[in-house]
Amino acid sequence: ERHQNYRILRAVKNRFGSTNELGPFEMRQEGLIEVGNPSGLLLDGRAKDQSGSVVVASLEGTRPMLLEVQALVTPTSFQMPRRMATGIDYNRLTMLMAVLEKKVGMQLYSFDAYVNVVGGIRLDEPACDMGIIASIAGSFRNKPIASEIVVMGEVGLTGEVRPVSQAEKRVMEAMRMGFRKCILPAGNKSKLAQDSTGDGIELLYAGTVEEALGYL
Repeated sequence: ERHQNYRILRAVKNRFGSTNELGPFEMRQEGLIEVGNPSGLLLDGRAKDQSGSVVVASLEGTRPMLLEVQALVTPTSFQMPRRMATGIDYNRLTMLMAVLEKKVGMQLYSFDAYVNVVGGIRLDEPACDMGIIASIAGSFRNKPIASEIVVMGEVGLTGEVRPVSQAEKRVMEAMRMGFRKCILPAGNKSKLAQDSTGDGIELLYAGTVEEALGYL
């Protein structure tokens, strides 16, 4: 953001490693200074217990990051409802809204939907699908989601919540940031059950979108 003090450095080509790594920096008088706690930076100023606001656990390369996804769903005044996505793929948004309509029964065809990832980060991994769905559902029903919850999970066309990679890293980041509940795919349960990652945080496992929304 050129109007803020923070910059994000991302490699677009790396012959000897991954291009998924991301480095946040702060612009100061003495130059660019590394931000040691990007999750705290991106969640700073977040409004508590607001409908349409959800925290998701993303993985940028090897670095877990907590991000806020916001959604605003309002009745449309146009013949065709508008869909606007900032920070996520537009086609992914329309697909997830179709899942909500077909599998959960939410009548979204007469509503405009605006989805934004706070902080200028772009989410490309499908592990944030469940967070996007939760933010849309929360705004549609005008029900706030508890600010102590982190959500993760890939969503399929049949409404199932699929496992995510390196779930233990994401849960550890949520614990470090003081979150008390985490909604995960049921497919990650066996791996996390063998580990002590969940000590100090309540892990809620969901196999379907409906089950995950029931927790929320």
